[in-house]
Amino acid sequence: MTDRIRNFCIVAHIDHGKSTLADRLLQLTDTIADRDMMEQVLDSMDLEREKGVTIKASAVRMMYTARDGLNYELNLIDTPGHVDFGYEVSRALEACEGAILVVDASQGVEAQTLANLYLALEADLEIIPVINKIDLTSARPDEVAEEIESLLGVAAEEIIQISAKEGLNVEEILEAVIEKVPPPLINNEAPLRALIFDSHYDAYKGVVAYIRLVEGKISPEDQMHLMASGAVFKPVEVGVFMPHLQPVDQLEAGEVGYVATGLKTVRECRVGDTLTSAIEPAAKALPGYLKAKPMVFAGIYPVEGEDYGNLKDALEKLQLNDASLVYQLETSQALNFGYRCGFLGMFHMEIIQERLEREYDLDIIVTTPSVEYEVVLNDGGVKRIDSPAELPSEGDILEIREPWMRIEIFTPTEFYGTVMELVKKRRGIFVEQDYPTPNRVQLIFELPLAELIIDFFDQLKSRTRGYASLDYHFIEYRSDDLVKLEILVNNESVDALAMIIHRDNAYRKGQALISKLKDLIPRQLFAVPIQAYASGRVISRANVKALRKDVLAKCYGGDVSRKRKLLEKQKKGKKRMKMVGNVEIPQEAFFAVLRLEGD
Repeated sequence: MTDRIRNFCIVAHIDHGKSTLADRLLQLTDTIADRDMMEQVLDSMDLEREKGVTIKASAVRMMYTARDGLNYELNLIDTPGHVDFGYEVSRALEACEGAILVVDASQGVEAQTLANLYLALEADLEIIPVINKIDLTSARPDEVAEEIESLLGVAAEEIIQISAKEGLNVEEILEAVIEKVPPPLINNEAPLRALIFDSHYDAYKGVVAYIRLVEGKISPEDQMHLMASGAVFKPVEVGVFMPHLQPVDQLEAGEVGYVATGLKTVRECRVGDTLTSAIEPAAKALPGYLKAKPMVFAGIYPVEGEDYGNLKDALEKLQLNDASLVYQLETSQALNFGYRCGFLGMFHMEIIQERLEREYDLDIIVTTPSVEYEVVLNDGGVKRIDSPAELPSEGDILEIREPWMRIEIFTPTEFYGTVMELVKKRRGIFVEQDYPTPNRVQLIFELPLAELIIDFFDQLKSRTRGYASLDYHFIEYRSDDLVKLEILVNNESVDALAMIIHRDNAYRKGQALISKLKDLIPRQLFAVPIQAYASGRVISRANVKALRKDVLAKCYGGDVSRKRKLLEKQKKGKKRMKMVGNVEIPQEAFFAVLRLEGD
């Protein structure tokens, strides 16, 4: 009975109680027995629990007997909450007909709430607004209800007010889903078309694709074809999420389930791809498929050279589960062998770094994050570079283009000035502002991605006492007056410390970095010069003083020429040592670039 199927998701800003609400829904529908219940059931990774963020999307089928006495099949598709995973959110929304919009009763509407709401409206979903955490002492549900009313046009008294933690009023949400979310429109006779909205790698079953059937039927005997990647396979298993994987004989149009493909990498089975029959394929794929495009790049190197093989294995295994991670071999004069990795954003990079250290027990150095630049050469050619080391010499370059983002900042009006000041210092351009409620302002700017990735979010949070929220998306590449800033230690360029920055900031950044490195680089038996080099000249310099050995200690009395002779001998030795001396650069030096004050 497809008219009793409801496919819905929960969208919210980070930490507004999405995963807790999912837990309560699973308990209420007896999908999980109370003895098996734990916090954040759908967030299976330790990192997800610690950071309070859903990183991987997941899905679960719940059976619920409504107040009208009928049984309904409710498919909840859990979506990631962070802006870095916006594409995954958009695909998960395409698999639904309705969305529960969760808003924190104390925080109110935030940037990510709006971003996900607009995605849900674009996907033409039925929106059910819910105010969560009404049990908190700082809760202001009536004010937040008015915010939502002005945003969605839903009467404030009709908005469901709940406490997911206490389980208060949660059943009203299930009734609202049944009443307001339409059943899926289906066509069982058409050729099979299913949307892949997520996948994970299983050692025994290969890639497990999470699918929403749009048309047709699917059974384990069918030969399958993936329309974007071209892979052909016979399923190992077809089933549903209860929430553990449970095999079934058949899935029909409108249902949500999984297909264990037996494929060896997630790259062959990407999010957004269309699954169809290899024997009777559909004429065209479902719309909206995109290849995940990395926005932030960094080098990852093992601290110990012999761990290089382990790092390679770890990245291969991570990529099985995360197709958006890209990497290629890179060598650095300072750090030897490692990998240049591409990430969706800074949060994605942080997650990968922590997983490498925890799950694979690796000690790694991560170089300064950079973005992908477009370099227009004098001969008219265009070269894309994601590492400052790849930048051609200045004489060959006509212009350098950098990626620009459109950013939305949601903040209480009292922090208007400090937010404006921060964005202006980062070369931001003000676009427009809006006041969704009397005491909150939505500011829209255009900002270079390179200025956003280092510590913009930390600065924003500290300047607004944690109240501001941020959302961003890519707009275009724009040319600007950019130069390569190199750091020379003992007259040798350290490629891992190089960066591409705006010419106006080169002197200030170079000086700040030299000052930090002077304290971090250990003293040698010879003086070590550290220089910042840009636009063909040295713009800042400092010396790490030599360790002194008192060669005159044994000269008590006697002729002064003896002392001079010994000092000359020492001077020659230091000169020779400087020529062959190798300056070890500690890991803190690479972190110093990250900690350079963005203001």
